Amino acid sequence: MSSATVDDLDQAAIAKARENYKNKFPEQVKDVDKWDDSTFLNKAKVTIKGEITRTAIILLGKSESEHFISPAEAKIRWVLKDSKGNDKDYHIESCPLLLAVDRIYAKIRNLKYRYIKEGTLFPDEVDQYEPFVIREAINNCIAHQDYTKGGRINVVEMEDQLIFTNLGGFIPGSVEKVVKEDAPEEHYRNRFLATAMFNLKMVDTAGGGIRKMFNYQRERFFPMPEYDLTGGKVKVTVIGKVLDLDFARVLARNPNLSLEQIIALDKVQKRKKLTDEEIKNLKDFGLIEGRKPNYIISAKVIASLSDRELKAHYIKHTKLEDEHYKKLIIEYLKKFGKSHRKDIERVLWDKLPDILTEAQKKNKIGNLLSALRMEGKIRNSGYSEWSLI
Repeated sequence: MSSATVDDLDQAAIAKARENYKNKFPEQVKDVDKWDDSTFLNKAKVTIKGEITRTAIILLGKSESEHFISPAEAKIRWVLKDSKGNDKDYHIESCPLLLAVDRIYAKIRNLKYRYIKEGTLFPDEVDQYEPFVIREAINNCIAHQDYTKGGRINVVEMEDQLIFTNLGGFIPGSVEKVVKEDAPEEHYRNRFLATAMFNLKMVDTAGGGIRKMFNYQRERFFPMPEYDLTGGKVKVTVIGKVLDLDFARVLARNPNLSLEQIIALDKVQKRKKLTDEEIKNLKDFGLIEGRKPNYIISAKVIASLSDRELKAHYIKHTKLEDEHYKKLIIEYLKKFGKSHRKDIERVLWDKLPDILTEAQKKNKIGNLLSALRMEGKIRNSGYSEWSLI
């Protein structure tokens, strides 16, 4: 885009970008104040050697500069719908999208949610939506939009939920994978754009943004964010109310449940299909009852369990799983022969429930190895190496 210049960028957006950059990198504050716009934009990786990029137009361009990225669009549309799904209001923001995020955020009515009183179980009231969740969802749409499709980013506001959509497939493939691994993505559709947004404090490419969204919903006892990855787009729904009181009670009374368990419970309250592994885990903790596929949340059963009792409950019920873990060890040794204890730990670590501490996991793996040795199935070859007999 050699024809575009710094004059095609919005000065208010550049000023905001400088402010965000200094907040992100406080050790560079004195230097930033000395840089001219061209130097700053290069340092922030918005431009390349002074050349205006598509990223620069999307994030900082004047609204009339959008033609530089044609046929792509840099637009966010907010739509307000009533309880029947009819449009009540709408607003469209164009570039600079750095400023558009705040303007769209300001359109959303973040009302107070008042809980049904039940002793001291719930707070009196909270905002329907955590501000971070709204901004993270919008910024994710900007970072991951497939701009080659020439579409818009949409934010749909309903009475008790927000829906965010952007065009393009979900690169990581699975939301559960992103939440569980809590790590940086390996591939980006728009890597240069994502890097610039990270430098301008719009997204966190170090990973964890999506997981934080789930945790904020958890703190409110609200349903987990729901991702629909069909139809060549990513659709994220955030619900701003308690959907199932039993689900809320379980979260309120048991803060030590893992996020993976809560996501599985969320499927139960939404009547969604569970995997066999999820079913087994929830049943072992007494969190669900009923027969497949009609499970319900066992709020009354779990309500009386303290953290200590919950761990004891786990230890009692997971004796049945020991044979499964032993089988994994045997299969691993069959495939790789002699294996160091650390390699065996690596195989089993993520398969053990998060409710166990690191020390408890190490102890459990040690017990499994000892049990297999006493059963005459494996032996310790020295230097913490294990092999089949």
